[in-house]
Amino acid sequence: MKEKDPACCAATRSSDSSADGADDTERREQQGVLRTKPATEDDDRTAGMIHLDGDTFRMGTDSGEGFPQDGEGPTREVTVDQFYISKYAVMNAEFLEFVQETGYTTDAEKFGWSFVFEDFVPRTDYDRIIQNIAAAPWWVAVEGANWLRPNGPSTSILDDRELLKHPVTHVSWNDAIAYAEWAGKRLPTEAEWEYAARGGREGRRFPWGDELEPDGEHRCNVWQGDFPEHNTGDDGYERTAPVNAFESNDFGLYNVSGNVWEWCNDWFSPTYHRTDGYDHENPTGPSTGDERVMRGGSYLCHQSWCNRYRLAARSKNTADSSTGNIGFRCVVDAK
Repeated sequence: MKEKDPACCAATRSSDSSADGADDTERREQQGVLRTKPATEDDDRTAGMIHLDGDTFRMGTDSGEGFPQDGEGPTREVTVDQFYISKYAVMNAEFLEFVQETGYTTDAEKFGWSFVFEDFVPRTDYDRIIQNIAAAPWWVAVEGANWLRPNGPSTSILDDRELLKHPVTHVSWNDAIAYAEWAGKRLPTEAEWEYAARGGREGRRFPWGDELEPDGEHRCNVWQGDFPEHNTGDDGYERTAPVNAFESNDFGLYNVSGNVWEWCNDWFSPTYHRTDGYDHENPTGPSTGDERVMRGGSYLCHQSWCNRYRLAARSKNTADSSTGNIGFRCVVDAK
């Protein structure tokens, strides 16, 4: 596979970006996992969640089809304890409730801009484009773009009630952590995410098997056509899909391949799992780092440029970065 800039997946805020209050030092330096109060089946927090018993499974891949800098392999045995995980990525409607109740301001709102796929910016907002990514010019920074106005200030998720059922986007890792804390939940570890996403299918490329489109059937929301020039939308969606689109995996989780990237708790490292310090029992990643793990791929992924919608694929971004294709889902610890 050709070497590609990680920005093809989700653009990153430059190191000289700044915004009043956007640098949450405590969260950015968080080590380990912020555990939740353990839940049982009658806990209100577990509504819409799946209880997984936990198990030992084979994590990662030795296929060599990914990006060398991502560190997808080698495969290794990993054990995770039981936990609850959301069937769906967090929806716009849920994040709206969080903001209305708390008055929370996202990193994108603090910075005053976020990254939008260039074809989605309405003409009325062209004058709000302030920069693009040289290695991935389809990403443009748009003033006024955020979770509520995902394509620019002249757009709103409230313009179409169906969008309330789509995954929230333009949320940073910091934002995802804030929502999870408010909901009495947390972000999954990378190991928990892959265990849940596989749905018991070890060694498979996708939740349903090894072919992206078995018998010509679309099973997830990824780019169709020629990236980045033309998206045919043959899978039914040119942008995000509702969180319950397509069939679930064997554990009952939806859209773990494609649609939106999902933040995990862990710091990213391409090599940590190959070191003696790696704990195969409930691994939580390295204790420090510069970027956080993202998993699952998005509606902008295409095999010609980025095939990170595979179950073993990994990516990363800084904790304050936000784009139109990053979201998250939550977990709760189980007794």
